[in-house]
Amino acid sequence: MKLGKLIAAIALVLALGPALARAEPVKIRAGWINVPASLIPILFVKPGVARHQGVTYTWEPIYFSASGKQIQAIATGELDIAPLGFSTVSIAVQNAGLNDLRIVADETRDGVEGYNTVEYRVLRDGPVKTVADLKGKVVATNGIGAGVDIGMRAFLAKNGLLDKRDYTVIEAPFPTMAAILADHKADLVTATSPFKYRPDFEQLARTLFTLRDALGPSELSFWTMRAGFLKEHRAAVVDLLEDYIRVLHWFNDPANHAEAVDIVAKFTKQHREVLDGWAFTHKDYYRDLTAQPDMKALQNNIDVQVKLGFIKSEFDVNKYADLSLVKEAAARVK
Repeated sequence: MKLGKLIAAIALVLALGPALARAEPVKIRAGWINVPASLIPILFVKPGVARHQGVTYTWEPIYFSASGKQIQAIATGELDIAPLGFSTVSIAVQNAGLNDLRIVADETRDGVEGYNTVEYRVLRDGPVKTVADLKGKVVATNGIGAGVDIGMRAFLAKNGLLDKRDYTVIEAPFPTMAAILADHKADLVTATSPFKYRPDFEQLARTLFTLRDALGPSELSFWTMRAGFLKEHRAAVVDLLEDYIRVLHWFNDPANHAEAVDIVAKFTKQHREVLDGWAFTHKDYYRDLTAQPDMKALQNNIDVQVKLGFIKSEFDVNKYADLSLVKEAAARVK
């Protein structure tokens, strides 16, 4: 090869180098805790719905037992998407120092009119008839400072009841709430899907109030990412969000209900009959089909946290959101 052609070939390789590097799919690691509240580990089970997965990005779901562990993982660079809720995003910023954390897409919402909401239940024939009857009693939550815990405290405070002064709080996993109520270990328990739909729980207890009563609409879960990752891999993230929106449409389409339930049942190893009556229906949590969070509701949720003393200072959610990517992705889906 002549020197001139060799130089030209080298120049071409050098010029194409960055483009070739960018052509490699971007690895995106996403945390999840519970299915089907989160669709992350089953997002791409149905072939042909997503258009960019495996082309511009690859997808790695990673299980976590709690949101706090996801915060730690995204802080150390071991995770790219951390689904958080209104009760944890402010803690991630203020306590973990993640000032570059950005809300990028919605996941699930409680309290949207016509859809599921968390219930706070008492014994159907028990001594608690009104909220005032909880004075001196024991209430059960899944964890101090969790979203449903904040909602419970907020509603009780509106009715003049304060923690430690007027009632005692105990912690218990959601699956054990019915047993705790039946055994009189607590006088008020937290009922969430799918456990609230168990016939024995519905026969045992009645709803005293709901999370909707306490907070109105609540941002239970949304995707967060770090600003540096978004800047470096914006195109791939937009492709992911486009695929995510397409998958949301597929799972929530009544025509796909039976297959969607089968996918969840197989993954969670539950009988499909347990899921069929509520998953991806109005008995389920609301999922926005454009994947855009309700920022007004989120701000209201966090303002309640401030009033209850769970976070140390005011928190402006709009400073920690970049919805431009999901809006661009939603515009592609017709």
